[in-house]
Amino acid sequence: MPTSDDTGPLLTGPFAGPQSFAQLVRDALACAAREGWSEMVWSDASFEDWPLREREVIESLLAWSRSGRRLVMLAQRYDAVVRYQPRFVSWRCQWDHIVECRVSQTLDVSDFPSALWSPRWMLHRLEPVRSTGVATYEAQRRVLLKQQLDECLRQSAPGFPVTTLGL
Repeated sequence: MPTSDDTGPLLTGPFAGPQSFAQLVRDALACAAREGWSEMVWSDASFEDWPLREREVIESLLAWSRSGRRLVMLAQRYDAVVRYQPRFVSWRCQWDHIVECRVSQTLDVSDFPSALWSPRWMLHRLEPVRSTGVATYEAQRRVLLKQQLDECLRQSAPGFPVTTLGL
């Protein structure tokens, strides 16, 4: 179970289980809104089990969504977001100017990083199937995760458009 850390209000340490993971995401987004994090990177093969459908999460995102903010999302595909996260899809349509969605199909689903990164704190699911991982303020771990995410982003393309143009 994660523990409280005197370097910030978010829990740190190893976590296990989908409930712990979901609560850490909720807490991180509430903290991002309170502290005004300027940037976040979210990465997951599908975001299917992220709590993005919840009213509490959308309220945190609304509070966070101000000028100068930026969210980068990286997924292998976004069909589960459209299917299971309707509140998030609505929020994303409204705030498209601060959200960049990318698609990377170069990694196998089992190798795809599942993480929430910010310049201050990070959450990294090392085993997404079991929802086990680590949350930390530790600078070295944040830098290593950011380098991994940046490499995945370099090999990605724009994806998950707000609207689909057609004839």
